[in-house]
Amino acid sequence: MKAGLYQPDEFKDNCGFGLIAHMQGEPSHHLLQTAIQALTCMTHRGGINADGKTGDGCGLLIQKPDAFLRAVAAEQFGAELPRQYAVGMVFLNQDDARADAARENMNREILAEGLDLIGWRQVPIDTSVLGKLALERLQKIEQVFIGGEGLSDQEFAIKLFSARRRSSACGARAGDGSRRPRA
Repeated sequence: MKAGLYQPDEFKDNCGFGLIAHMQGEPSHHLLQTAIQALTCMTHRGGINADGKTGDGCGLLIQKPDAFLRAVAAEQFGAELPRQYAVGMVFLNQDDARADAARENMNREILAEGLDLIGWRQVPIDTSVLGKLALERLQKIEQVFIGGEGLSDQEFAIKLFSARRRSSACGARAGDGSRRPRA
């Protein structure tokens, strides 16, 4: 049955998703622990390699942990984050030269949009929980902190989107092997 923009032939079935939320929107470590526990119950989908450790990338979508990110910025960069900021998750090539080129490209596009480049941070990871296949393909995971002081939410979002798209397009042409950043 067709109704509006819905096109039944464009959608694939999936095994579902879980939604765990605090009804008043309050952040809670208990909610995070519950969500992680829920993910451990998803192995029935078959989204796990024969090594028993390498998964298909199911994960969590959480609210930006503002207090944590502000503390990280103060510690890592000696900077106080502005009211309007973003943190992009960036997956870089294992090759240092390619990773540096992708980072420089992204820096250039961020600055071209008139945004403030606050700094880059390597995300701490625990490789002991990864399977052999995941370890062989593990990319460098970094975060880029970007300020947009004085911009409206919409202006900031547009500038972030433009910088990411141009950076991704340039990276694809250069073949730097990095995945697109998520800002």
